[in-house]
Amino acid sequence: MSRPADDIVIDARNLSKSFGGRKVVDRLSLKVRRGRIHGFLGPNGSGKTTTIRMLCGLLTPDEGEGYCLGFDIRKDQREIKRRTGYMTQKFSLYADLTIEENLQFIGRVFSLPDPKQAARAAIDRLGLGARANQLAGELSGGWKQRLALGACIMPKPDLLLLDEPTAGVDPKARRDFWDEIHALTDEGMTVLVSTHYMDEAERCHEIAYIAYGHLLARGTADEIVAQAGLSTFTVEGGDLGALAARLKREPAVAMVAPFGARLHVASRDALALAALAQEYAGQGIWTPDAPTLEDVFIDLMTRAQDNYQ
Repeated sequence: MSRPADDIVIDARNLSKSFGGRKVVDRLSLKVRRGRIHGFLGPNGSGKTTTIRMLCGLLTPDEGEGYCLGFDIRKDQREIKRRTGYMTQKFSLYADLTIEENLQFIGRVFSLPDPKQAARAAIDRLGLGARANQLAGELSGGWKQRLALGACIMPKPDLLLLDEPTAGVDPKARRDFWDEIHALTDEGMTVLVSTHYMDEAERCHEIAYIAYGHLLARGTADEIVAQAGLSTFTVEGGDLGALAARLKREPAVAMVAPFGARLHVASRDALALAALAQEYAGQGIWTPDAPTLEDVFIDLMTRAQDNYQ
């Protein structure tokens, strides 16, 4: 495999990894361009974390090859780790140290010229000043998230890998976090982030959707919706539970999902779906609608085959 162009930060081809005889990642290929936010989506157990760890040098692929930041992911793992910030799902800093002490410690680990000043800069940037002397173990999820991000960006990495960083935090904290991620990419950093949230996926420049080890879709949010080829109706009123059960037995229906007091019904056959809308018109108000990213991902997940055996 030849070294990728300078604007490609991650170029991985046919990566595979198995644990205990089960293939967790199966011939997955991925490209991430410099200065972009690349969303990595998929259900729990789909292989997202395993893929991220292969890309940053923490795991060696069983098969496949790739480059990260211009370095071979098999041969140059130490160089990749030095230039990459990795924020794991689980908070991994010291609970019995304060915010400032944790960040100063990170500064010394990475041999920064002035760890105290670097810690103070991260505190100021992320609005942690009022809590700088608070123990990390006493922080709420949102503040722990900010602290973990501060630790990741202190060494000024070229690539930031974020593994479900906003799980369990409130909407305001999630929005603040994403504002900071966009600010970092404006400064030239590249971000690969895994998430379950559709609103976060739509804030990414590009998206890759993985299910049970297989890459099922990639592109911008608009491209993925267009590629799915779904036609969608929204249904309101009537006994939607009973209607959903009947529609799921219809061969032309690709996806039925409740959204509050409405159903989203989708098909890859627009004419067949329109006919169903007429057939079931007496059991609810059928309104043509544009498919959403969530519609597409539910459909993809429905069709994906579980690799747990």
